[in-house]
Amino acid sequence: MCLILILNFVPVHLSKFTLQMWLISSLSLLLLGAVSRQAGLGVVRVALCTRWGAPSNKTLSQHGDVIIGGLINMNYIPSAVKQDFVKLPHYEPCTGLELQSLKYMYAMAFAVEEINRHSTLLPGVKLGYRIVDSCGRYPWALQAALSLVGGDTGGCSSTASTPASHEQPGEAGGQPVPLLIGASASTTAKLLSRILGPLSVPIISYLASCPCLSDRLKFPNFFRTIPSDVYQARAIARLAIRFHWAWVGAVLVNNDYGHLAIQVFQDEIQGKGVCLDFIETVHRETIVRDARRAALAIQASTAKVILIFCWYTDVKELFLELNKMNVTDRQFVASEAWSTSDDILQDPATSKVASGVLGVAIRSSTIPGFEKYLRNLHPVRRPDDGFLGEFWEKEFGCSTGNRASFSYPSSPLKAQTDHPSNFPTPSLAKESVQKASLPPCSGTESLEAVQHPFTDTSQLRGAYNVYLAVYAAAHALHSLLSCNISSCSSPKHIEPIELLQHMNGVNFTTPQGEEFYFQGADIPAKYDLVNWQSTPEGPLKLVVIGHVDGFDLHLNESAIQWSTESNQVPVSVCSESCSPGSRLAHRKGQPVCCFDCIPCADGEISNITGSPDCEPCPSDHWSNAKRTACIPRQLDFLSFDETLGITLTTAAVSGATVTTAVLMVFAYYHQTPVVRANNSELSFLLLLSLKLCFLCSLVFIGRPSVWSCRFQQAAFGISFVLCVSCLLVKTIVVLAVFRSARPGAESLMKWFGPGQQRGSVGLFTSVQVIICAIWLSLSPPMPHHDIGFQGSVVTLKCAMASVVGFSLVLGYLGLLACTCLLLAFHARKLPDNFNEAKLITFSMLIFCVVWVAFVPAYISSPGKPEKNTKKHLMAR
Repeated sequence: MCLILILNFVPVHLSKFTLQMWLISSLSLLLLGAVSRQAGLGVVRVALCTRWGAPSNKTLSQHGDVIIGGLINMNYIPSAVKQDFVKLPHYEPCTGLELQSLKYMYAMAFAVEEINRHSTLLPGVKLGYRIVDSCGRYPWALQAALSLVGGDTGGCSSTASTPASHEQPGEAGGQPVPLLIGASASTTAKLLSRILGPLSVPIISYLASCPCLSDRLKFPNFFRTIPSDVYQARAIARLAIRFHWAWVGAVLVNNDYGHLAIQVFQDEIQGKGVCLDFIETVHRETIVRDARRAALAIQASTAKVILIFCWYTDVKELFLELNKMNVTDRQFVASEAWSTSDDILQDPATSKVASGVLGVAIRSSTIPGFEKYLRNLHPVRRPDDGFLGEFWEKEFGCSTGNRASFSYPSSPLKAQTDHPSNFPTPSLAKESVQKASLPPCSGTESLEAVQHPFTDTSQLRGAYNVYLAVYAAAHALHSLLSCNISSCSSPKHIEPIELLQHMNGVNFTTPQGEEFYFQGADIPAKYDLVNWQSTPEGPLKLVVIGHVDGFDLHLNESAIQWSTESNQVPVSVCSESCSPGSRLAHRKGQPVCCFDCIPCADGEISNITGSPDCEPCPSDHWSNAKRTACIPRQLDFLSFDETLGITLTTAAVSGATVTTAVLMVFAYYHQTPVVRANNSELSFLLLLSLKLCFLCSLVFIGRPSVWSCRFQQAAFGISFVLCVSCLLVKTIVVLAVFRSARPGAESLMKWFGPGQQRGSVGLFTSVQVIICAIWLSLSPPMPHHDIGFQGSVVTLKCAMASVVGFSLVLGYLGLLACTCLLLAFHARKLPDNFNEAKLITFSMLIFCVVWVAFVPAYISSPGKPEKNTKKHLMAR
């Protein structure tokens, strides 16, 4: 009564997550006191049935010493009734039988029968089952679970809650189950685990893959035979990274399965160059509207690769919408929830859209004998199997309602069948009306020769997980019942908490030779990688092209048929990859996968596609025109074979030749009074120094080396000082001669005799020699590669390591030149018949000519003045 009162105060319209939290808070407390009493659970069941409407009342059961419960979503989920907030919420009954779920149900039945046939696992104990349709509704799943755990028959009608006539109280119809196999949805699994957690009832799910369910503190009674979605989402992320899909879209179901999968995917692709263009969510109850919205998003997106984390019924609706829009050029990546769906594979309406699907699938396996078991199913031998009857009517188009008129097929079915009285008869009025509109079955219909997805057991996935769950439960029971006589549990009185303790230690080898064990709630992660490929016959076929083992991806890329029906991997990018010679520049406010391509700057290169940065070239290299490679810089120096070098060489040689000619004339006439009167020794020395000044400019032309750099500075400094010293001494001598003609100055000339003149020149020159010797010994000029602003050109020059030394050389030369000029200025007004005075100006003029010839050669030695061109100026 307490629960009924609570139900009456619940808000009229509840979301799934609100409903879950409300159920957990209210029912978990009530169950602690009520679950052990049939009456208490009956109140809960009746209240739930009244509140939310009645689910399907079909069940499948077999009696036994120990009964295990099964919760399977056998039907499609109907659209929700629009709530008007003036009456209690109500769900319509489920319709549309799901073939995969039907196969799951019979996989559970087959596993139980197989265990019972072999006495090694549970000797002396017969295992039974009771399978209920939960219809994917949280309230109905809760109602079914409470009915199974409490030993109630589980239906909302009197027919469904009445056990078969041959069963005794406490058997399949009324015996509490200590363990549940089911809860295919993660949200349902969370709900049931929290509700049944205080009762320590183990739950083994075959499809609930939410990573959150691995938390043993929150869900200590939960186990599963499917890997956590962490591994699936990571495998899909690694596929995107492997195939360089930088721009992808995502469609996901609006529940834990979809949201957690995309969260793991986003965590895995972080910093790996993969971005999501959009994320569209769909809700199963509004799938028509949501599928169209998602299809429009896919059509508008530039992403060519679309991830889908949805149930196959949702995906089919989406593909139908895309087919209407003629969107057939997308590469879809499938989650395990729909990657093996025969309903989509065999549908011609979606084949163009679905061609080339690449997906992660639950690992496949075979169950020996299961195909024969399925093919031998027949309503004649299972008259109370409402699920089989519904399937029969759908596939053969005949009614199984009047089963009394059935006759056995002409060839007897060779299969073990359940006792007909083990299954309650469905009695819905709607079903009776539908059956009346179909012709009665003749009884000759059979699955033995029919090619149908239901009987295809070549790649069992979800069904094999159900099979494993039954064996895990059986081994836990075996461990529990294998005990000393004093501590043995009776099969009729097994406590769920005892079974839960033994579930944690399950470790066995399956009949197929596979090692099975639980790691907490989980099993080791294994998946198949599948590809939907076109066939000449028309329908798509499922091809296994690899597998996932834990975090390892094993893929045969050459076996993949893409959506383009070729072997070329689809390209899905927001921006085309930057070609070599450029770098990417991210667009402000957009994902990192959207960028522009910027050419590399001078001296930088990128030699790979999609380079995020340009790399600078080494100092002695430069980028080529395409900015894809570094090439050695062009070495530049003043050479003898270029125009400027030839011009300077010609000028220097010409000056030296003229000076030599004058020297030869002076030598020839050295005994004449004119030569002798002009101080022949200083004249010869002056002409020799002038010649050296002309020739020293030649050492600045050519490739600089260690010795050439040292010699050119010394030759420059010493030759010019020698020349200027000669001029200076000659000027002093002229002035002294002029001054000695005055009275009382006769003794002045004795200080300026030939010896003194030579000594003075030597003294002046020796000072420069000493300066050059110290400079070149301490910090001499060295060859240097000057990259400067010449781009691909490297200027080879002699670098001044010591500015002080070079300044002293030039400063001393300037001091002598200034002194000589000052004295020459005083001698400018000497009488015209004083020939030496007249030639002072000529000597200084020769010095200036040599200086003009030297300075351009010296300044131009680091590089040629090529910027004084129209092309260079216009390029600025």
